[in-house]
Amino acid sequence: MFKVNDNYQKLPGSYLFSTIARKVSEYQAAHPDKTLIRLGIGDVTQPLAPAIIDAMHSAVDEMGDAATFRGYAPDLGYEFLRNAIAENDYRARGCDIRADEIFVSDGAKSDSGNIQEIFSVDNRIAVCDPVYPVYVDSNVMAGRTGTYDPTTEVWSDVIYMPCTKENNFVPEFPKETPDMIYLCLPNNPTGTTLKKSQLQEWVDYANRVGAVIIYDGAYEAYISEDDVAHTIYECEGAKTCAIELKSFSKNAGFTGVRLGYTVVPKELKCGDVSLHAMWARRHGTKFNGAPYIVQRAGEAVYSEAGKAQLAEQVAYYMKNAAAIRSGLAEAGFEVFGGVNAPYIWLKTPDQMTSWEFFDYLLGTANVVGTPGSGFGPSGEGYFRLTAFGTYENTLAALERIKKL
Repeated sequence: MFKVNDNYQKLPGSYLFSTIARKVSEYQAAHPDKTLIRLGIGDVTQPLAPAIIDAMHSAVDEMGDAATFRGYAPDLGYEFLRNAIAENDYRARGCDIRADEIFVSDGAKSDSGNIQEIFSVDNRIAVCDPVYPVYVDSNVMAGRTGTYDPTTEVWSDVIYMPCTKENNFVPEFPKETPDMIYLCLPNNPTGTTLKKSQLQEWVDYANRVGAVIIYDGAYEAYISEDDVAHTIYECEGAKTCAIELKSFSKNAGFTGVRLGYTVVPKELKCGDVSLHAMWARRHGTKFNGAPYIVQRAGEAVYSEAGKAQLAEQVAYYMKNAAAIRSGLAEAGFEVFGGVNAPYIWLKTPDQMTSWEFFDYLLGTANVVGTPGSGFGPSGEGYFRLTAFGTYENTLAALERIKKL
């Protein structure tokens, strides 16, 4: 008789955004006359930039010509894209990251779930709380998190680093020593971030205790303040303790196109074992590469036209963020984030739980958001709205919320 991976049976309920989709679908079926405004899932709404579309069209033409047709991509990704990433995202910021330390993938979500495979099952993980659910769930699937307490909503073998109003949503060094530390900066869901000097302290800490930092920089393009690092490799010593995950989804609108990359420096080792070599082996064994057409689209992100057009898109979404932040504050809500990230984190009113406010907002204002408790126990009593809607829908949602 075959056996299943029992760790999957430990997962409580369904994936957060699957639950939201189900509840929204049920509401729409019961109220077909209602028009919903979705500010829940972090999906973009603006079309791909012209420079990217042009690059994709050219690549499609290449694929239709035997002389320029491409089959399987190189394991790490095409050199033209890795060189563009290394030059623009790292060397331009004074970081010595080489093209052969960059692994192109189909998105940061995949990599954030898969990266744990190269680590021993008995490693202790530390996560910010609230946290992007994939970090914890993928470790549950691997059998690294212990048992789940439905009363406290915590895993016995996970080290939680509460990010609350009292500490400005900035994680503090845990009392227990972790082996793997997940940091998402700017943060999803709170929209807050660390100053470069604060991030340097985490790098120093990881090197001191022998931990590895899994650094998710998916929202780097939205940083507006000068004292915030755009990559962890701006910090001295990061190459010996940090793996960085990056995405094209939010900076270039690739949520439906799928492209990302992971940086594993060659200096990063466990004793004499190279994590770069391990990830290369895993990558080459289990992944056949992002499509050529998509990688050419990624290259266009770094063209002069691409940079200008995407800067306009980022500004568009951050205009939404500013409107949500100010509008909610005027309506009496306590709000955070929305400065260095396209997320607004708000305190639920009248001591409502996160899911109670979700249902109230959906049923009364027909606006969809994300319950904070879905990101961890410290998210209870909070709620996330995204700035990725259209500007018109964002303003309309605010007007509905103000009438509550």
